[in-house]
Amino acid sequence: MQGLRNYFRPWSSAAKLDGKTVLITGANTGIGKDTAIDLAKRGARIIMACRDMKKADAALKEVIEASGNQNVVTKNLDLADSASIREFAQTINSEEKQVNILINNAGVMVCPYGKTADGFEMQIGVNHMGHFLLTFLLMDLIKRSSPARIINVSSMAHKWGSINIDDINSEKSYDKSRAYSQSKLANVLFTRCLAKKLEGTGVTTYVLHPGVVQTELWRHLNRVQQGAMWLIKPFTKTSVQGAQTTIYCAVAPELETESGKYYSDCAPASCSAAAMDDEMAKRLWDLSCQMLNITWD
Repeated sequence: MQGLRNYFRPWSSAAKLDGKTVLITGANTGIGKDTAIDLAKRGARIIMACRDMKKADAALKEVIEASGNQNVVTKNLDLADSASIREFAQTINSEEKQVNILINNAGVMVCPYGKTADGFEMQIGVNHMGHFLLTFLLMDLIKRSSPARIINVSSMAHKWGSINIDDINSEKSYDKSRAYSQSKLANVLFTRCLAKKLEGTGVTTYVLHPGVVQTELWRHLNRVQQGAMWLIKPFTKTSVQGAQTTIYCAVAPELETESGKYYSDCAPASCSAAAMDDEMAKRLWDLSCQMLNITWD
């Protein structure tokens, strides 16, 4: 019973973010929107990076109304298109003085096979490649904003994943659940590698499992999977509950000196052995740079 209480308990802290700027991808719905509301209540300037601007504008009104903070803006970002990511980053780098907290929250889940504008399989493309490129393009600004934090939203599904380095785009065979788990494992490996590269810069990294959350991401599950989700619904989290670990990683003062670790239910958690494979993390890093045509040493 104690475990269930911890699972559903909102994380509580009076920490303020006055004078800080927070950028959240996928902030127009689900845990991204609830994260935006909470951090706006703490006084931060919030940049909501969203693909669907109609939904973003509706969410913007909600965030401002719920938080009482007028310093919230929306910007267009399509993580399935590197041209959109580059244009977005150029806008942020030229218009914003700082980004103190970057929350790579947006994602797609177990969708039918499809490709991004750059030819990447959709789940590895959006969940990993898109956020990898975005983080790279904003890195100088984030470093100038230190102390700063980069938070990657992964999933416990990473524990069932492996990195198919020779067929990262699942072109030889596609299993939507395996491709999702691969992309979530990539989030953990990226966070570990990034933490090492950022040692001594004042920028720290975190990766997390938000819980099994009732979100729009369920829409691509098949009927059997959706039926299973309805059966376990009493043990799933609302988006407010699902946002708590992201908020914890963003603001908890005790995490200021931590970096590269995995969290669940507002506490450090264990990840899979594959998620601690530094050699694979380096191979994935190099492959990502090669596929995105960037140099990030």
